[in-house]
Amino acid sequence: MIRYALHCDADHGFEAWFGSSSDYDDQSARGLVECPFCGSRQVSKQIMAPAVAGTKRTTPAPEVAQNMQTMMMEMAREVRAHVEQNFDYVGDAFAREARAIHEGKSEKREIYGEATPAEVKALKEDGVPCAALPPAPPDPAKVN
Repeated sequence: MIRYALHCDADHGFEAWFGSSSDYDDQSARGLVECPFCGSRQVSKQIMAPAVAGTKRTTPAPEVAQNMQTMMMEMAREVRAHVEQNFDYVGDAFAREARAIHEGKSEKREIYGEATPAEVKALKEDGVPCAALPPAPPDPAKVN
């Protein structure tokens, strides 16, 4: 696909997409390209710079990548610590208790625990809100 910046004889500017340069030429020659503002078929291409996609893959500097990893691990650690300190742990009864809270059969409160992939899928299909808790990140002193 190619995008052209076009303008008509009434000086309206607009853009249009074509499958190729020859598609534009063919449609223009047949009078199929027209201004969306005034309907003029006297349309021509404007001068424009081509958009060239780069082929080089850029990677962050090693120290930037390390800082990003450290920051993400710290954030995951903080989320997990917040949940563990402020939510009720219900163990492997998580799916059953989450459903009971959702249906109003149990006291509304924030909980965390364990659930099988099948239980999580069933909860989500039934509209019961749940999300995975980030795993406990390794101890930074033990990461190489």
